[in-house]
Amino acid sequence: MKEETIEKVKKELEGWQYLEELPETWHGFTKHLLGRPIDDCYDIFAYKSQELHKSATAYFHEETHEYKLRIKIGLIELCRIEFITADFSVFEKLLRTQLEQLLCDLSEFNPKSVSSIVRDKEILTWEAGRDLPEELEGFSLFIRPEYPVKINNGSYILIDYVDFSLESNVTVYYNIYRDEFFSEARIWNIPDVNYDFDSNTLSELEERLQRYLVPRLREVRTRAEKEAKERAAHEAALAAKAEKVHEAAKRAEDAAAKEPERPEEETK
Repeated sequence: MKEETIEKVKKELEGWQYLEELPETWHGFTKHLLGRPIDDCYDIFAYKSQELHKSATAYFHEETHEYKLRIKIGLIELCRIEFITADFSVFEKLLRTQLEQLLCDLSEFNPKSVSSIVRDKEILTWEAGRDLPEELEGFSLFIRPEYPVKINNGSYILIDYVDFSLESNVTVYYNIYRDEFFSEARIWNIPDVNYDFDSNTLSELEERLQRYLVPRLREVRTRAEKEAKERAAHEAALAAKAEKVHEAAKRAEDAAAKEPERPEEETK
């Protein structure tokens, strides 16, 4: 992030009374004052819940020169379009009128957030969705069809099996505009797409889940664990190299300390 952008944001934030008014805890979330640039964003503050694995972060985006708010649900992170504005005063107004409800919706399921299209699709009452195992191939069922989570562009998260220790998951979505179910995985938080779960009806999705869900979870786990081992080996190699450099420097220092000083006349 450019220094002039950082200074611009800091100037607008200086003495921002709204930050002082925000409660320390709110609907199960804890306030964190950030005030730091990360890549091309300047994070201002966040409400986080480690227990829920969810957060909401207010920030300034240098690329678009707009204030925004992003949410994180498990491993899935997205910008909420209703908070986007280039006007700082408008951003405060949006936060004042909508942030609390957003945190409420993150903390517990809000039936009002679900489109009638999703209801008519009978996703909330889908029997196979209710029968999904809580644990599968080492992954935990974080989001289930009974309580879908609305995200952007008409999509809902229906199923999300997550292993937070590996930062990996397998997610199934439904898009109301395309009337389509589809899936995406994350392996160490890097998206990985396949088309095994693409379908248009719940019966078709159920069939594909029975056929492909366990193999897909196994594949994601295998690749994530392989990556974890490679990362550990790389870190161990770096640590060993640093240790060798440290030992060489120590030997040189000890050798210099043992070397007798030359008489002054010999140095002339």
